[in-house]
Amino acid sequence: MQRRLDIDRVRVLAFGLLVLYHVGMYYVSWDWHVKSPHAGPALEPLMLLTSPWRMSLLFVVSGVATAFLLAKANRGDGRFLGRRSWRLLLPLLFGMYVVVPPQVYYELVEKVPGGFHASYAAFMATYLRGGDFYCAAPGDCVDAPTWNHLWFLAYLWTYTVALWLLLKLAPAAMQSVGGWLGRRLSGPGALLWPMAWLALARLALAGRFESTHDLVDDWYNHAQYLPMFLLGYLLAFSAGFWEALQRHRKVALGIALAGYAVITGVWYFSGYSDEVPPPEGLRMLLRLVWGNNQWCAIAAIFGYAYRLRDVNSPALRYLTPAVFPVYILHQTVIVALAHGAKPLALPPLLEGPLLVVLTFAACFGGYELIRRIPVLRPLFGLRREPTRLPLPDAPPRAG
Repeated sequence: MQRRLDIDRVRVLAFGLLVLYHVGMYYVSWDWHVKSPHAGPALEPLMLLTSPWRMSLLFVVSGVATAFLLAKANRGDGRFLGRRSWRLLLPLLFGMYVVVPPQVYYELVEKVPGGFHASYAAFMATYLRGGDFYCAAPGDCVDAPTWNHLWFLAYLWTYTVALWLLLKLAPAAMQSVGGWLGRRLSGPGALLWPMAWLALARLALAGRFESTHDLVDDWYNHAQYLPMFLLGYLLAFSAGFWEALQRHRKVALGIALAGYAVITGVWYFSGYSDEVPPPEGLRMLLRLVWGNNQWCAIAAIFGYAYRLRDVNSPALRYLTPAVFPVYILHQTVIVALAHGAKPLALPPLLEGPLLVVLTFAACFGGYELIRRIPVLRPLFGLRREPTRLPLPDAPPRAG
């Protein structure tokens, strides 16, 4: 079974964009753990370029990866779920108790009225006890332990368990659904049906369920992320689906860019804002546009990447296993660097790019250390023994 190098490329791209996005969160007006004194709306239109689709893209990639893992392990192998749980839950727990706490500490230092003066050791003693340990107001408490940016691992594990149960309880039905989807999504349907689902989910649920990332009562996110994960799994081996995305990549890109122009035009260049919201009809239209933009951006990325499905490189072989450790480390690195840089009072045009460079440097430096120490590898989602990506079996195919 030949490795899908296009999926590896997309995964590297998606997690790289995640690092850039979280650096951007320091400078926009949206709530985040620490904030720049220069935070404002200037960068927000650029943030919206990836905001609708970046996490959905990761769940499609994860679904495809799960299909390959299951095919390699054999569906009847009951050890798959145990191995997958070890690969996801161990880094999640390690992250919640070791990697994430500095984010919480610096957030308290910056946001507690009058200052938060406890030492990090005293903070950790409280954090490890769990529960609500600081409340700025009723209902506004810091929960411990927390997973912050590692929520993706909790959701991915939950969806993997759901998929495993479906395969155990209704294997024939799952096979039939996969075949049915492969036929429906091998032409223009590869764009139309996922667009329709994501637009409907946003119309029906986005206004009722705020994004919480706490797994419970996060129904809008589940309505978009779980179907994307299952879609990736069910169509991982459907050549017709991937070839359709390749054929329609230019149309998908055009729709995605048009949707982005509409969303940013309404929110940032027409006088509407949270304080002056658009009329309800226009808000509903924006939700439809959001869903269309969401899937078409994903489809365009996969469509262009599919053309490189057999193209390997030293950079790809290095970056593919580095993704998971860099993802686990990156947000804590950003928060610590941003907080530490405040006394320097650097202008944002200098500080922002510097944060990006230093974050990648620190994360890849951490990866170089982690991959060399066997006891650290599983804590960051790596196998105990490193694996090499295979060289391509055939030259790249045009199309």
